[in-house]
Amino acid sequence: MADECMEEEFSMPAKPKPQRDPLLELVSLQKASGCWELEPELAKTLSQTSQDLQDKRPSMANKEVWATIVALVWLHGLKADAKDEWELLVMKAATWLRSQNAAGLSECVEAANALLGCSVQKDALGL
Repeated sequence: MADECMEEEFSMPAKPKPQRDPLLELVSLQKASGCWELEPELAKTLSQTSQDLQDKRPSMANKEVWATIVALVWLHGLKADAKDEWELLVMKAATWLRSQNAAGLSECVEAANALLGCSVQKDALGL
């Protein structure tokens, strides 16, 4: 009898994992330095495929610069209503980007806008 109960317990379908807020996911993916890394979790959080995120990266942009700009465009373009929640996060990311002296930031912003369907200006990102 005890065996039957155990079998039933293990055959029950697993409860679906509750969906996390994409904004909270993005916050958790930011590195201490202020950047984001180009990783599958970032793509999933932004409702993109890893392949699209890789393919749309301008050739002159390093992975962290590209990932950080995509995250910033996503926040400004699709989560503007939560600006109070992410404002400091964005300031830290913009400071990190400026410290990189990276070339092609305008091209990255344009490519990120095209990828996400946004129209965020580079100046709005604090760059």
